[in-house]
Amino acid sequence: MTGPVMAGPEIDGSSNPDVSLLYDINGIAADAPVWVDRVMEYVGEYGIMLALVLVAVWCWWRGRGRGTAEDSAASAAAIVWAPLAAGIALLINIPIRGFVERPRPFLDHKGLEVLVQGKTDFSFVSDHSTVAMAIAVGVFMADRKWGLVGIALAVAEGFCRVYMGVHYPTDVVGGFALGTAVTLLLAPLAMMALAPVVAAFSRWGATRSLVRSRQAREHDAERRAVELAGRARAAAESRRRDGDGRFNDLAA
Repeated sequence: MTGPVMAGPEIDGSSNPDVSLLYDINGIAADAPVWVDRVMEYVGEYGIMLALVLVAVWCWWRGRGRGTAEDSAASAAAIVWAPLAAGIALLINIPIRGFVERPRPFLDHKGLEVLVQGKTDFSFVSDHSTVAMAIAVGVFMADRKWGLVGIALAVAEGFCRVYMGVHYPTDVVGGFALGTAVTLLLAPLAMMALAPVVAAFSRWGATRSLVRSRQAREHDAERRAVELAGRARAAAESRRRDGDGRFNDLAA
C-alpha cells in the first residue's frame, strides 16, 4: 500500500469526471490496510464471479420445484442462457476494445493504487463487468428476487474493478450496458432455440430431474389426476342431463 493518493485533477491536471471518480474510488484502496486490499483483490478478481455462479446454480435448483412444469422449463432455459449470453458479450467486446484502444488507467494517470499487476490489454469495456451483468440479467429472467441479488453483485464487481485501479468508471458502465443489451436483446431468439432442448431434457428419464424435481413431478401428476377426474365427472353429469332431457321429450 502506498501513501494517500491526491485527487485526480491535482495529479494530472484533468477535469474529466471519469478520471476524478477513478481517483476518488481508488483512493480508498490507498488509505485502506493491506489486508483489506488483498481481500478486495480476491473479491474483484474471483470472489464475486464465483458468487454469481452460485446464485445461478441456486436459482436453477430452486426453479425445478416452483410453479408449473412450464415455469420450470422457462427458468432452466434462462439459467442456461445466462452464461451463453456472457460468452457472446465477451466475443462482441473483442472488436470494441480493438476499436476504442483505451489504455488501462494506470498507464495514463500517476499515483493510482494498482492491486492487480500484469493487465496489459485495453480497458474499455470491462470484461468482468460485462460477464457479471450478463449473468445477473439472465438470472433475473429466471427469478426476479435472486436476479436483483445478482445485479447487486454485478454492481459490486464494477466498483471493485475501479477500486483495484484497473478500470475507469466508464469502462464498468460500458460493461454493464453491453452485458445487459446482449442478454435482453438476444433473449427471444435464445429462448426459441433453448426451449425445445430443455423440453427434450425434461422428457428423458436420466435428465428430466435437471428441469423438474421428482417431488414437483409427483405433484404435477396428482394435479393432472384431479383435473381428469373432475372433467370425467363433469362429462358424466352432462351426459346424464342430456339423457334426462331426451327422456322428457319422448314422454311429452
